[in-house]
Amino acid sequence: METGTMVARPDALPTKKHYEILDGLRGVAAVMVVIFHFMEVVFTDPATNFVGHGFLAVDFFFCLSGFVMAYAYDDRMPQMSLGRFFLQRLIRLHPLVALGAVMAFLLYLLDPIVPPFAAYGAGSLALILLTSLLLIPYPVMEERYFNLFSLNAPSWSLFWEYIANIVYALVLWRLPRRAMILLTIVAACGISYVAYTAGNVVGGWSGGTFWHGFARVAYSFPAGILIYRYRLIIPNRLGFPGLTLLLLAALMMPYFPQNWLVELGIVLVYFPLLIALGAGAALTPALKPVCKFSGQLSYPLYMTHYGAIWIFANYFNNYKPGKTELSMVIVSGVLILIAVAYMAMRWYDVPVRRYLSKKLLKKSNR
Repeated sequence: METGTMVARPDALPTKKHYEILDGLRGVAAVMVVIFHFMEVVFTDPATNFVGHGFLAVDFFFCLSGFVMAYAYDDRMPQMSLGRFFLQRLIRLHPLVALGAVMAFLLYLLDPIVPPFAAYGAGSLALILLTSLLLIPYPVMEERYFNLFSLNAPSWSLFWEYIANIVYALVLWRLPRRAMILLTIVAACGISYVAYTAGNVVGGWSGGTFWHGFARVAYSFPAGILIYRYRLIIPNRLGFPGLTLLLLAALMMPYFPQNWLVELGIVLVYFPLLIALGAGAALTPALKPVCKFSGQLSYPLYMTHYGAIWIFANYFNNYKPGKTELSMVIVSGVLILIAVAYMAMRWYDVPVRRYLSKKLLKKSNR
């Protein structure tokens, strides 16, 4: 890799290098999402929330996903059947989609503060669970703000991740770079329109903002692909700590008079730049285990935490705790959810994916 220029030659990019810093940043973003979900219950006005822009982590995830997908599959797709590609992605993503739905469903039924709403009979609850398990949007629960997935709200971004994966396998990996640039420019116009008309880039999670989610993934995912295909790797000495601070600066920035424009700039320019920096940064050996663990924990944490957020919301709204008690509950809640995510990763996600890969991927080779 050329270290004196912004863009390295395509043939100079290390073969299947593992970008540990990007793994680490993904974990940091996941933790910030959890904190954001706690704090948005407390601060209904996002302008008063110290992590009021934590939702932008989803756009970071989309962009990083495009980079990783292109890196992992661009040179493999000509030899890979569509069936095998989709099977690999299902094995990678869906076990935690299912676990998150089941956990959130059980917490809904066992909520110690607010019992399940009597309006939902067994049939309605079964349908809500089934659509969550199959990742089918079903925004029917008014008391949960018509989330696309009433049980496990973060599943909305996984729905669009699936769509992006399908479009990648059918179209995007075949497109030449110039066509990808044109597509990304059109998508940039789309998300700019959404940001201007809605006044923010927060939509996509509810029935009323369904297509905002499309606009968000339609730009960020191809942008990540372009970073890889043009080898926009920026060598730097920021390391994991420096890049973590840059990521936190975006997620914890204050609100501005033209806030929609600032959020748009973060999505259009800042996050792609951050990924280019993360791919080009050097990592000290001492921090490699931290980044590895952070990356491994990110997806389980993202998919298993939200059932507890609903219980926290009921606790906060019913008991109105003081600042000291509230601080203790939130800090301990974040730590407990990290521990739960670790257990989900170690004793569920990893063994289930290993089993499914052994049984299904081997069978698809025959």
